Amino acid sequence: MFSDVTIGFIGGGNMGGAMIHGLVSRSLIPPDQIIVADPRTERGEQLRQQYGVRPTTNNLEAATQADILVLAVKPQVLDSVLPEVRGGARSCRLVVSIVAGAPIRMIADGLANASVVRVMPNTPAQVGQGISVWTATGEVPEHERAQARALLQAFGEEIFVTDEDYLDMATALSGTGPAYVFLFMEAMIDAGVHLGFSRHVAEKLVIQTMRGSVEYAAQSGEHMAHLRNQVTSPGGTSAEAIYQLEKGSLRTVVARAIWAAYQRSIGLGGGRKVSRLAGRHPDDNGPDEE
Repeated sequence: MFSDVTIGFIGGGNMGGAMIHGLVSRSLIPPDQIIVADPRTERGEQLRQQYGVRPTTNNLEAATQADILVLAVKPQVLDSVLPEVRGGARSCRLVVSIVAGAPIRMIADGLANASVVRVMPNTPAQVGQGISVWTATGEVPEHERAQARALLQAFGEEIFVTDEDYLDMATALSGTGPAYVFLFMEAMIDAGVHLGFSRHVAEKLVIQTMRGSVEYAAQSGEHMAHLRNQVTSPGGTSAEAIYQLEKGSLRTVVARAIWAAYQRSIGLGGGRKVSRLAGRHPDDNGPDEE
């Protein structure tokens, strides 16, 4: 798939490193065919020692050598990176952007290259358990789409969507999702410590409970409500706990948080307040707008 390809990364941070790890650990590409541009010399050296890739601090150098260019930078620096790499990126066969909130047209116009794939990954990619939602411009040929799919499968699962608006939704749900899970886990651990467990034991109990519950849900294929009912006996401890969660409006708070993240994702790209695919605000109980 990548035997005759050089992949250039602009940004060697957590997500860029996760992608490199997936590619190299699965032997999808020889490490010397990966060039990574990162402003931190020590980070580039770390990636070289760990994976055998070629580091540089020069973004244009990486873009010029790349057949496939991966933009893995923070949204705040994208405006300065695009003109910097434009001269090399315009001749790349494919540009893959994992920059949160950056519309695909912004990338294509900024690099003078219409062959762009936009991706919303998430941090479990760092342990090979990520989920990426992606789309592509009409100018991306089928062969390059297959390469993009293989790249994303190197660190988890992937879902292709035909409309870019779904990327902002995915940002709010799966991209930001690990933060919600970690916050809930933190709250459970703190409650366990309050009950009298040591923090070490509380962490172990919560982490394995989460891990087991997720795997059970994935394997069962059952609706979440059905799985919840399996452990909720009438008048029991689960029933009492869930009553308190519902009384505290857990579902409403979660819905509001995801909606706020969605709005922020759109705002990062300078887009509309609400996309044409979106549902209504969680506090809006009126009829759907046309």
